[in-house]
Amino acid sequence: MYPNCGYGNGAAMRVSACGLAAKSLDETKLLSRKVTEVSHNHPEGIKGAEATAVCIFLAKNGSSILDIRNYVNDNYYPMNFTLDEIRAKYRFNSSCQGSVPQAIMAFLESNSFEDSIRNAVSIGGDSDTIAAIAGSIAEAYYGVPDELRERALAFLDERLLGMLAGRHD
Repeated sequence: MYPNCGYGNGAAMRVSACGLAAKSLDETKLLSRKVTEVSHNHPEGIKGAEATAVCIFLAKNGSSILDIRNYVNDNYYPMNFTLDEIRAKYRFNSSCQGSVPQAIMAFLESNSFEDSIRNAVSIGGDSDTIAAIAGSIAEAYYGVPDELRERALAFLDERLLGMLAGRHD
């Protein structure tokens, strides 16, 4: 057991590479656990991270939004709410159990990468982390539009652009 028994949503925010790199659902879960348990070894932290990585894996491999929703509902969190139902009363909650289902719903109710991010921000709460989680799933499902990618790259300095291009000077 590690000294940090965290269950914060940072666990889910940092596992996108697991869902993208894995070649199977089992490998996704294994990679997610290995990445997460170092800093968030509470069962809820591991669950939130795994749910996120699994959504990314499913999205990357062509699952429908309905299939992703059903998998999350059957294996992780009840997806029996809408963003409209929670928007007025949702408050800041940095736990996995209090923000990962909402982040996943922001993706499930979206029709594009940008819409997913907007959905996440619209509920408030820990919106930057919720948007990071929703956006990582949306990127695997929709891709990032070239216009947004180019605008984001404009904020990087030469050193960071070099790192992105594979140079490590």
